Amino acid sequence: MEMALTPLPLLCSSVLFLVLSSCSLANGRDTPSSSSSSSSSSSSSSSSSSSSSSPATSTVATGISAAAAAAANGTAALSSAVPAPPPVVIVVHHHFHRELVIAAVLACIATVTIFLSTLYAWTLWRRSRRSTGGKVTRSSDAAKGIKLVPILSRFNSVKMSRKRLVGMFEYPSLEAATEKFSESNMLGVGGFGRVYKAAFDAGVTAAVKRLDGGGPDCEKEFENELDLLGRIRHPNIVSLLGFCIHEGNHYIVYELMEKGSLETQLHGSSHGSTLSWHIRMKIALDTARGLEYLHEHCSPPVIHRDLKSSNILLDSDFNAKIADFGLAVSSGSVNKGSVKLSGTLGYVAPEYLLDGKLTEKSDVYAFGVVLLELLMGRKPVEKMSPSQCQSIVTWAMPQLTDRSKLPSIVDPVIKDTMDPKHLYQVAAVAVLCVQAEPSYRPLITDVLHSLVPLVPTELGGTLRAGEPPSPNLRNSPC
Repeated sequence: MEMALTPLPLLCSSVLFLVLSSCSLANGRDTPSSSSSSSSSSSSSSSSSSSSSSPATSTVATGISAAAAAAANGTAALSSAVPAPPPVVIVVHHHFHRELVIAAVLACIATVTIFLSTLYAWTLWRRSRRSTGGKVTRSSDAAKGIKLVPILSRFNSVKMSRKRLVGMFEYPSLEAATEKFSESNMLGVGGFGRVYKAAFDAGVTAAVKRLDGGGPDCEKEFENELDLLGRIRHPNIVSLLGFCIHEGNHYIVYELMEKGSLETQLHGSSHGSTLSWHIRMKIALDTARGLEYLHEHCSPPVIHRDLKSSNILLDSDFNAKIADFGLAVSSGSVNKGSVKLSGTLGYVAPEYLLDGKLTEKSDVYAFGVVLLELLMGRKPVEKMSPSQCQSIVTWAMPQLTDRSKLPSIVDPVIKDTMDPKHLYQVAAVAVLCVQAEPSYRPLITDVLHSLVPLVPTELGGTLRAGEPPSPNLRNSPC
């Protein structure tokens, strides 16, 4: 701050010096004129009057020469008879006016310069006040090998009002926190890399995703995820803590979600035993809230494009958060054929898979598949034979619309633990979400409003004990 404000007094002093110099120059030029006029009245000022180049000055010189010649000839009478020339007052008005205008212009320039300098100093002061908190954070995180830096300027696919600060981790700190990325700390495997648990100093924990390879697709996902997560803040979207680039490898650091992914909870060793009916509905509600934020509150809207159970993470209280934004795109930049076909088999909407048409309704379809996983405990795609697979949508659709068959396909872990009306309501929502025609699918906002009455108040919904559900979705097939 001191370095930035030092030129201000120097600039002001220079401007004032120029103004004073101009004024003194103007006064200096006017003084000889007035002095020559006063001295011309006396006989001893011949040198001053002769220096003037005006006609009046020539007249005075002629008079003085005539008087001197008469005195030399000894003609006293003539010298006494010749009257002394009258005093001449010389005022050079045009010089004074020109200097006055110059002084006025310089004064205006000085005023404007001082104003702009003051505004510049005030702006620097405001910036220094804003960055004070950031400097404190840098000093407190130095021991962890974290530096807060603006998101790289090339990450500009989405316009941001201002750059956010994210942590730039030093590689040795990541290596130490993950025990050199040991297998015992691995939390999961993604499409482009693995996720590890990291334990930093002072008991701080996080999740580190190491992106394998350094190809253009990997780097694009890395930049895309930093760009989007760097500007998104929502309780149901995983928080970005920082990143690291080391020897061509890319690392992204997130908040740690203790319960892992929904896929692990549903299809792992526990087979969904820790997920009750109400917890499953809470997970569905949290996911819908995260999607609604992306579709309705981001500008432009964001299409996740890879929503699936492995990208829904759970914390210690089973709060769900959407993760992995490497394939996400803004809906305003999506045109047919402009986005490379990407996604996970079983979650990709038919219109996107066949025609490359990508909209927010594509995310709604993937959400419907996740809802079916929660309802039935089955994977999105299951092998019927070595050469044949069957999707959960194809298998479940005929039974979802038949109330007599619906209870038999529910996950055995939660069977007979819910109100049948609640079950029918969730099945109706799932059926609408996985419709082959995008226009038949509801908006995620409608889905959200349909799920809120099915979740108890203590879990984020509006359902009270003993209260029947209130269906909100129209055209229910059940």
